[in-house]
Order: sequence, then C-alpha cells, then structure tokens
Amino acid sequence: MSSRFSAPSGLQHRDRGHLYASTPPASGRSSPFATPQREHTPTGQQRVFDDLEGQNDEHLDGLTAKVKILKDITKGIGSEIRDSTVQLTQMNDAFSETGDILSGTFRRLNNMAARQGCRWLWYIVFMMFILWFFVVVWWFRNWFRRS
Repeated sequence: MSSRFSAPSGLQHRDRGHLYASTPPASGRSSPFATPQREHTPTGQQRVFDDLEGQNDEHLDGLTAKVKILKDITKGIGSEIRDSTVQLTQMNDAFSETGDILSGTFRRLNNMAARQGCRWLWYIVFMMFILWFFVVVWWFRNWFRRS
C-alpha cells in the first residue's frame, strides 16, 4: 500500500535546492539561500524560474491592490456607522422631546375635560362633522369637474 503512494525512486532523492535560488537584484527581493545553485542551473530552467517569480510578483501586486480596496471599504463602512450612530442619537433625543410635549398636551386636555364635563366632546364631534362635510363637498366638486 505504501508503495502505491510513494514517489518513484528517481524522484525521492532529487535535490530541490535549485527551487529556492535567490532572485535577480532587479526584482528588489532577496532570498536567504545562497546563489551558487543559480550558476549551475541551465538557462531554460532559469527562464522558467524567472517567469514563475514574475507571475508571483504580479499576483502579489494584485492581492495588495485588493487588500487596499477592502481596507478603504471597511474604513468607509466604519465612518458611515459612526455618522449613523450620531444621527440615531439625535433622532432619539428629538423623539423623546416630542413625547414629552405630547404627554404635556394630553395631560392639559384631560384636565380641561375633567373641568368642563363632556361638553368639549360635543364640540370636537361637531368640528369633525364640519370638516368631513367640507372634504366631501370638495371631493364631489373636483369629481364632477373631471367628468
């Protein structure tokens, strides 16, 4: 079973030191491995290594750009959350003040109702009837104009 998953005998003891050769100084990267292996590598293989390293650099640049974009997005989200929190706090304060004003108004209305009995209720019903009458007349008038 282990022979099925093991590498062929020629590949087991292959020297992999040439895979870790340092990069050329033009790329700006350095490697902790010594450069003598690079001198013994064939030119075609050297070109493949340089191409692979160039592709890795391109991918690294692409990933760096994506990380920068994500960083900018998260900064934008953070500032939006801070602004929204301030806005919600201000709205909460405004609604609290409005609730206080309405509770005072209802308290005064209840005091007035307690002093005058139910006569004020008939005044409100009469005013609602007059308002309803004007709305109905206005609606019929506009409806007959269109026809």
